[in-house]
Amino acid sequence: MATASLSPVSPPLSLYIHVPWCVRKCPYCDFNSHAIRGDIPESAYLDALLEDLDHDLGFVRDRPIESVFVGGGTPSLMSGNFYHQLFKQLRQRLAFATDAEITLEANPGTLEAGRFDSFREAGINRLSIGVQSFQPEQLKALGRIHDESMAHQAITAARSAGFDNFNIDLMHGLPGQTSEHALADLREAIAHQPAHLSWYQLTIEPNTEFFSRPPDLPDDERLWDIFQQGGDLLRASGFTDYEVSAWSLAGSESRHNLNYWMFGDYLALGAGAHGKVSLTDGQIRRYWKTRQPDAYLQRIGSRTAGSEAIALDERPLEFMMNALRLKQGTTENLYSMRTGLPLSSVAVQLQQLRDKCLLTPDRIQATDQGQRYLNSLLEHFL
Repeated sequence: MATASLSPVSPPLSLYIHVPWCVRKCPYCDFNSHAIRGDIPESAYLDALLEDLDHDLGFVRDRPIESVFVGGGTPSLMSGNFYHQLFKQLRQRLAFATDAEITLEANPGTLEAGRFDSFREAGINRLSIGVQSFQPEQLKALGRIHDESMAHQAITAARSAGFDNFNIDLMHGLPGQTSEHALADLREAIAHQPAHLSWYQLTIEPNTEFFSRPPDLPDDERLWDIFQQGGDLLRASGFTDYEVSAWSLAGSESRHNLNYWMFGDYLALGAGAHGKVSLTDGQIRRYWKTRQPDAYLQRIGSRTAGSEAIALDERPLEFMMNALRLKQGTTENLYSMRTGLPLSSVAVQLQQLRDKCLLTPDRIQATDQGQRYLNSLLEHFL
């Protein structure tokens, strides 16, 4: 049986904030998002977030916040004043690293003129713009509320507001999509010179409209063709796929997501947010917040809906599921630093995978073949 290290190293600490409201629910979305009914209760939600944080401050242990990600839902529905007040209060309670990366998700169909400027003034220094596609027929199939021109306008507005560091979210493998359509989306995105692109395949998730009424998606042969041609185009344009579906220019990787994939810690604020924290007694705990916005607003004090320890024998798989998503993987010593377990606890599995040429020598890093068969590779750590 695996035993924990006597002196675990505290991981870097990030902060995830969830805004649960959307204009309407997209048919592919399985995130905790709720269509707006009336006005968003910004003031009440701000108070709830701060009460939530005050309850969880013991997890911080004087560690600075290295990155913040405001996700949803549609965080860009909230006003600039909401974020001014939020980050003012956060900085009174938390120490932020001097170069902290602070990202906000923004959807093109939810932006008023000048709102990006206000986000920037609030201290947000990175945007993730949810374009998904520039093709009118694909936007309609995905249930998006913006059109192609609104997508371009949002990206232009972001750069005008001073956001040089921004991500464009794109999907591929869409209903009826051809390789030509997928490449056209990538070319339009690349023309805006983003620092980062999230380019991921549409998957059908339970509890979504698409799961109940599946659309006609490309077959495996076409998906592979799209993946190969799109990858060639991105690499020729200076992007590196540092993670399974994340592409960036050199030095522009998402630091917040890297902390997830390197098994760091992250606080969770907001309805339905999930967090992971390493405790001083050697425990590693996951916890999650009340999902329904009304219930989250009405609670006083703890809004934690559940919590569970990651058992020692579960930590190898938890670590590998994250670290092996990275193209460069991680150093071997990070395994012990993050899990509290000796490398010997996975030595047999690592050697088996290296013998099969699925892992590189001396690093926890999948080879190209290992990346292609990642799910099978991970089964070795079950």
